[in-house]
Amino acid sequence: MMKKRVLSLLLASAMTVGLTACGSGSGSGTEAAKNQDTTAAASQDSGEEAAGGEKKKLTVTFKDDGQGENHPWYKWLKSSYEAWDLKDSAELEIAPIVAQEGDYYTKIALQLADKNTCPDLVFEDTFQLPNDVSAGYLTNLDDYLKDYKEWNDGTYYESMKKGVTASDGSVYGVPYCTDTRGLWYNKEIFKQAGLPEDWQPKQWSDIIDACAAIKEKCPDVVPFWCNSGVATGEATSMQTYEMLLYGTGERLLDENGKWIVKSQVILDSLGFIQQIYQNGYGPSLSLVLNGQASNTSRREYLPQSKLAISLDGGWISGNRSETGASPWPEYEETMGFVAMPTQNGQEPGIITLSGGWALSIPENADAKDEAFAFMTQLMQPPAYTESVIAQGNIVVRSDAAEDENYISMPFKREATDLLESADFRPQNDQYSVVTTCIQAMVESVASGGKPEDAMAQYATDVARAVGDENVVEK
Repeated sequence: MMKKRVLSLLLASAMTVGLTACGSGSGSGTEAAKNQDTTAAASQDSGEEAAGGEKKKLTVTFKDDGQGENHPWYKWLKSSYEAWDLKDSAELEIAPIVAQEGDYYTKIALQLADKNTCPDLVFEDTFQLPNDVSAGYLTNLDDYLKDYKEWNDGTYYESMKKGVTASDGSVYGVPYCTDTRGLWYNKEIFKQAGLPEDWQPKQWSDIIDACAAIKEKCPDVVPFWCNSGVATGEATSMQTYEMLLYGTGERLLDENGKWIVKSQVILDSLGFIQQIYQNGYGPSLSLVLNGQASNTSRREYLPQSKLAISLDGGWISGNRSETGASPWPEYEETMGFVAMPTQNGQEPGIITLSGGWALSIPENADAKDEAFAFMTQLMQPPAYTESVIAQGNIVVRSDAAEDENYISMPFKREATDLLESADFRPQNDQYSVVTTCIQAMVESVASGGKPEDAMAQYATDVARAVGDENVVEK
């Protein structure tokens, strides 16, 4: 009974904080007074219970790239905890893991598997979430979320829920930030090539036509750049191949959860890549088939006006600030950012892939109730919005998207608007193997191979990796 009472108090207080927080758009007058009374009562009761014993330790883990206490997530955790009405009942322990991306996945998996080292709240890359769910590392949040007002009233972008919903249909995280992908283009180059500076291609052929005009009128410029090799890893799979494949209306998995390894639209997607490289619209292979290809396009070719169109993420504008990797004061006037069209302009007309990070509660956590209550505190604007701004990412709450400081950032509105049609990589634990097969298939075509041969090899590789019973041809 005591545990149920504590959970009830935690959730009641957390939900009330959500209703009365700045930027949440909650009511005023009598309703606000009721909320304040509820919060005060819950805080007093939980404080009295905490006084009767030790505070519960609430351990939070995230990936730190070496910034330590200067990391935006560290600052966000600290400030949110200090403002939390329930801090008297839980002691916050911030326990970052200093690691590169791949190493973080390995290290966090070891922590999640061990009850002695498992945190109570963990930052999960939505790319890794299916694997951790499959391993039994994460808590099913369905029962918690049914009483989380903002989760159910449309505050969170509906499309963002797909990235934290596992193949069993249950939710294992609350999304924190996300990203979108589209087409960056240089308006000055477009003008020289006789193309409209206010450009929005309606179908793939419009992109190819623009590339032809640029090659003819601006021979020293690379018309189009997309990640195309094994060396650029997931960027090749997600930002190039899947942006194309999803634009055909097909996905990597069929309705029965089997991997589609042969189809006409796979050939169509590879055919687009073939046109780029066969016609000389792409960069040289020496530039695109190495691990620095993304940095070369973002930090050299775009700011030096040597590249006309780049299929990339909305976040690359972070390179342009005074403290960015390649400052470019004029980029806001020079560049445009538009949606990637579907293959033939069919509904929904545009396509984008999203990723990002989520907050999850490990299955081995000691303080699950406190972790969820703190999670709802973390996700409240304006502290939440300020954290996402500091990270240079995209918010997952529609109310946060209207923050003036947020929408005043160059191209942030355009990138955020794409969330309405955002899709995700498949929530399948086999994806981490299949993605390497995708990268090899794309590189084969970019290097001059035939789409038919590349698809055949892909079919063989995927069947070998996941089993013949898990693949299908269309």
